[in-house]
Amino acid sequence: MTNASVAAELGNRLEALRLAQNMTQQALADEIGITAKSYRQLVTGGGKLENMVAALRALNALEQLENFLPAAAPSPLEQLKLRGKQRQRARTTPGYKKTTTARTADGVEEPRLDW
Repeated sequence: MTNASVAAELGNRLEALRLAQNMTQQALADEIGITAKSYRQLVTGGGKLENMVAALRALNALEQLENFLPAAAPSPLEQLKLRGKQRQRARTTPGYKKTTTARTADGVEEPRLDW
């Protein structure tokens, strides 16, 4: 598709939104502060992006821009940085003594610290 045909398709979709809300071209143009002629240019693929955004806002469809141009996800390296440091392995520290168990006279196991 050419740039002009993409712009015209966006205009057609805007026009479909307007008709779905049963709003006249003049009423929408007045609400966004442009002339009816400027609105018709917008529908045919001309006009300013600012007017398209204003029309979407007036039609309560501004969230459609999220589908049109979603926010970029962070790169895998950025995702790792956002997660922070996570432990990769367990290790013992010098001077740490392992806990062992010992049996008492009645056969019960109790923890014993080797100091």
